[in-house]
Formats: sequence, C-alpha cells, structure tokens
Amino acid sequence: MVLVRQELGDVLRDFRLQKGRTLRQVASKASVALGYLSEVERGQKEASSEILASVADALETPVSVIMREVGDRLAVLEGIEVPDALPADFGERFVRGEGAADGMRRPDLVAH
Repeated sequence: MVLVRQELGDVLRDFRLQKGRTLRQVASKASVALGYLSEVERGQKEASSEILASVADALETPVSVIMREVGDRLAVLEGIEVPDALPADFGERFVRGEGAADGMRRPDLVAH
C-alpha cells in the first residue's frame, strides 16, 4: 500500500539533508516539536497543511515544490508516467469543465 505520509516524510527529510540542516534546526525554525517532526519524517504522523507550510518555510522551499516531488514519487510507485509539464490548453480545458471528474469541476470556473 502506498502511503502519502511516508513519501511526504521521505521528501521532507531529503530536502532537509540537501540543505545541510539538522532535524533540530528545522524544527526550531518551523516552531514544531522536534519529536513530532521526526515522526513526520518517518511517516508515522500526518503533517497538517499548517505544519507543512512552516517546515517548507524553514527549508526555504515552496510547498508546491515539495508536493510535486511527493507526487512524482507516488507516480513511480504506482507505475504511472507523469509528464514534466501540463498540456498548453490545460487551463482552458479546466475552465470549460473538460478533463476533470464530475465531482472535481469548479462550478465558479465553468462558463455557462
């Protein structure tokens, strides 16, 4: 079973190590308990969006970059090929309501 929290923890740890920071340094800068951040990195705890934003800020890395890496790793585990870029007309198709699951369409964006 693929667990998002495990991949997120691995990505956070990888970014932290790439930046040459200790767990203590990141926890302190993010105002997160050291033990809790350790559990997040080990995939034992789910990180809230607020915690993720604080840790991303402490790592000087946009949340979108972290989540893109998580998504890419999940795709590999699921055996899915993800393109490096979205199709040029992606935004237009979304606004028209094409290419999205019925439950995922944003009615405020679909032209009537």
